[in-house]
Amino acid sequence: MIIVTGGAGFIGSRIIKGLNQLGLDNILVVDHLGNKDKYKNLIGLKYADYVEREEFIEAVQSGQFAETEIKAVIHMGACSSTTELNASFLVENNYRYSQALAHFCIEKAARYIYASSAATYGDGAQGYSDECPLLDLVPLNPYGWSKSAFDLWAERNDLLEFAVGLKFFNVFGPNERHKQDMRSVVSKSYDQIQESGLVKLFKSHKEGFEDGMQLRDFIYVDDVVSVVLHFLQKPELSGIFNCGTGKARSFKDLVTATFNALGREPNIEYIDMPEHLRERYQYFTEADTTKLRAAGYNKPFTSLEDGVSDYVKNYLVNGN
Repeated sequence: MIIVTGGAGFIGSRIIKGLNQLGLDNILVVDHLGNKDKYKNLIGLKYADYVEREEFIEAVQSGQFAETEIKAVIHMGACSSTTELNASFLVENNYRYSQALAHFCIEKAARYIYASSAATYGDGAQGYSDECPLLDLVPLNPYGWSKSAFDLWAERNDLLEFAVGLKFFNVFGPNERHKQDMRSVVSKSYDQIQESGLVKLFKSHKEGFEDGMQLRDFIYVDDVVSVVLHFLQKPELSGIFNCGTGKARSFKDLVTATFNALGREPNIEYIDMPEHLRERYQYFTEADTTKLRAAGYNKPFTSLEDGVSDYVKNYLVNGN
């Protein structure tokens, strides 16, 4: 059995689709559906069972999986809000939960692949290399700290000798609509274009960056799935790896690609960034993919324009 936490979520549900395409369906899906539309992400997928997060944690802690052979835990379940300020909540959801699953994988001799984040790099003063000492990183927000804290714990406890942590950069693509304010700029821009024909982007409040020219490493979700499956199929690999394209692009490029996918001329308005975000805002991220490529991942990444075009034309226009 393969366990996918956050399996009804954005990246998790796409991972399950990728597993299905490999002929794998003995999958336990773990999530917290609540009253959102996440359940829709599971429609059409093949899996053995679904269990709510709290029930799953209780089952793990009470030994209910003692007789179950677990091949891998792909841990995507976490609070992914970069604006969440309740650090205690993040400790419980991102840090302790990940620790509990790490111990579970050790007991079951199972593969452990978990989601870290590019938010751990902070303002990028130390660069964006996954070879950088973890203690040197200074996250800008509680979310980034929670991910960094677990990376450090994993390193101290030798977890990274057999597990894989993936530092996701700016992921976009189908199945993210339930994320509401934390969904990608592509998804938000699509809605704005449909409603008003106009997209609003933040002005720059940092010297050296023009409005709309803040840079991110945008990666299409299908590429993320491909990276996850690469490590699932190569259990001899371990450690922390960046999961980005290695090519930073501007928000202006991203929005322009969205307009182009709809066959419309770009119409962008720049607005002031809220004060509370300015000190926590990353103006540049770009994954160093040297280590990932050295680990044998040699597939090309989807270009920004191709990823946006596929997302808009084949998913967003259909409500996905």
